[in-house]
Amino acid sequence: MKDDTDMTTRIILRWDIQPGVESEYFEFMVSDFIPSLKRLGIVDPGVWYTAYGAAEQILISGTTETRDHMQYVLRSNDWARLKERLEELVSNFSQKIIPAKGGFQI
Repeated sequence: MKDDTDMTTRIILRWDIQPGVESEYFEFMVSDFIPSLKRLGIVDPGVWYTAYGAAEQILISGTTETRDHMQYVLRSNDWARLKERLEELVSNFSQKIIPAKGGFQI
């Protein structure tokens, strides 16, 4: 049986885009944020946009092979830089780390 550190781990990020910075936000996402997630070892990043309802506008999810690798990513200077820049462009930011299971998880 695998222990928690050997399990595929999912990060779930949610937020709203601040009004007036939409162009800057989308440029950051395409040119820096998503490519950086991949470089850090977060694989299969998925991005969802909420068009209707009482939820955050954006949900991003990705996985790492192990919980230890996810913890390594979240302690890295690269993650700190990405998160700091993201938080300049968004509100209602939240982050959750869970064991990855098949299908859509929230």
